Amino acid sequence: MLQRIQQEHFQSLLGKVIALLLPDGSQLPIVIESVPLRPKSQLPGNERMPFGVALHTLEPTLFVDGLCAIELPDLGRVEDIFVSREPAMGRDDTLGYFNIVFN
Repeated sequence: MLQRIQQEHFQSLLGKVIALLLPDGSQLPIVIESVPLRPKSQLPGNERMPFGVALHTLEPTLFVDGLCAIELPDLGRVEDIFVSREPAMGRDDTLGYFNIVFN
C-alpha cells in the first residue's frame, strides 16, 4: 500500500486539519504544511518521485516518532507510515513538528 502513495494524495490536504492515528491508538490533530518533491533522492528504476510531508500539531504532544496511520483521499486508511519529530527551531515550541519521507 505504501508504494501506491503519491505526492498528490497529500497535496489535496495542504492546510487542512486531519487526524494522525498514533501507535497507542489515540488521534492527534495535525495540519499538513508542505509536500516537497525530493528529486535528488530518486533511485534508478523507481517510478515514484520521492517526496516529504511536513506537518505540525495544533496542540502540545509528547509523541516523538513511530508507525502511524492516516486517512488519504482515494486510498482510505493507510497504516505503517513512519512519522518522525523535528526540532521546533524558531517555531512555536509548544507544538509538535513532524516529517514523513516517501522514497
